[in-house]
Amino acid sequence: MQNLGLEQQRGHVLLIAGGTAVHRRAVQVAPSANLAALGVVPVAMLLNSDVSCDTTYLDGARDPNLVLTRLRTAAATRGPLLVYLSGRLTVDRRGRRLHLALAGTTPGSVRYTALPWEWLGTELRARPAGLTTVLLDLVADKAAWPLLQEYGSLPSSPSAEVYGVVSPPGFAGSGNAVSSYTKCWIERLAGSPGRPGNLQLHALAVGAAALPPGTLVLPTARELASSASASSSPSAAPVPSGSPSPSVSPAAPGPAVPAAGAASDVAAVDEAARDPRPQIHALATSGRHTEAAALAQAWEQYVLQQSGYGSPEATGWLEIRADLARMAGDFGLATQLWTGAGRIRLAGQSPDAPEVRQAAAGALYCWTQLRDPAAALDTAPELISFLRALPSLDSRLIKLAQQRMEFLHRAPSRL
Repeated sequence: MQNLGLEQQRGHVLLIAGGTAVHRRAVQVAPSANLAALGVVPVAMLLNSDVSCDTTYLDGARDPNLVLTRLRTAAATRGPLLVYLSGRLTVDRRGRRLHLALAGTTPGSVRYTALPWEWLGTELRARPAGLTTVLLDLVADKAAWPLLQEYGSLPSSPSAEVYGVVSPPGFAGSGNAVSSYTKCWIERLAGSPGRPGNLQLHALAVGAAALPPGTLVLPTARELASSASASSSPSAAPVPSGSPSPSVSPAAPGPAVPAAGAASDVAAVDEAARDPRPQIHALATSGRHTEAAALAQAWEQYVLQQSGYGSPEATGWLEIRADLARMAGDFGLATQLWTGAGRIRLAGQSPDAPEVRQAAAGALYCWTQLRDPAAALDTAPELISFLRALPSLDSRLIKLAQQRMEFLHRAPSRL
C-alpha cells in the first residue's frame, strides 16, 4: 500500500485480538501474543507509509459494539488503513453467520458477545480502493469450518486487500507464543531490505510458516488468479485431466482446479475451469516473480487440501514452484524445492522414473548456480543424499557434488 500523495492525511493501524482459540485445553492461536509482537514494529513499517498515523489496540474486548465503534473510526480515516485481526472464527447457531469470537464468547452467546464478520465488510466498503489492507491470522472452530468450506473463501470488502490464513479446527497450535504466520510476517518485514509489498510479505510468510494441513490461505488461488488476470490478461487454457507437468509453460497440461463454493455459482465455476499456469507463466516471464510465486503457492495449498501430501498433483505444484524460483534467480530455494520433490517422487516411483531424474537434474543444476557459501553448504547434505539414492545416476556427478561440498567446508570464503 503506497503513500499515493497523502502526506497531509492521517493513516490508521487497528489491531484487534479476538478470543483465544483452544483445542483440548491447548492454545492454538494466542491473539494477545500476536498483538504484542506487532506492537513493537514501527507503525510506518506496518502501514507502509510515512503519513502521521493513529494506532488502536483492542485486546480483551468483550463488547462487539465497542469493536464496531473503533472499526468505524478507523474506516473513516482519509489515509491508508491496516486492520489486523487474530482469534477464533465461530458461527451463531440460529443465523449461521460467521463471527469473530471476543473474550468471553461461548457457543451459546455468539449473537451477543462476538463480532459479526459482515460488519467488517460493511464498514470498509465505502473506502477508496488501494488504501485498505486487512491482515488475518485466524482459526475456525468446528462450527465455522464447514461454512468456510462452503464459501470457498472468507467474505470481505472488495475495496480492501485481504491477506492471511485461517487454520482448520483440531490442530495442536503454538501455545501462548506468537503464531507461525504472524511471526514469519514480522520476521520478513524486519529482515527484508526496504519495505516489501504486502503481497510479497504474505507470500514469504506463507512459504516460511508451519501452517496446519488444510489451512485456508487468503487470497485463495481463484482470487489471486482473478487479480493477476485483470492486470496481465494472459490467455487461459482448458484443464485436461491428469497430473501437472513440472513446468510453468502455458502449453503444459493442467492440474485439477478448485471447485466453486456453491454449485449454482456459474461465474465461479467458469473461473475455476481455467488453467492458472498461463497466468503464472506470464507473470514470471514479465519479471513479476513474487506474484507468480504467490499464485503457485496458493494453488499448491489448495491441491494439498484436496489430494494430500505426496500426491502427484501436489508434487507437480512443488516442482512448478521450484521452476519459478529458478526463473527468479533464487537458486537456494529452487534447490530445496527440487530436492524435496525428488524425495517425494522417489517414495512412490522407481529411481529411474523420468520425474525423479528430472528433479535430480533440476536440484543439481540450481545448486551449482549458488554463489553463497552458506546457502550451498546448507543445501548440500540433503541434495547429495538424494543423488546417492539414484543407482543409475552418473557417479561422476555425485563425486563432483561431494568434492564441491568438501571445498566449501575448507575455504567457503573463496567461492
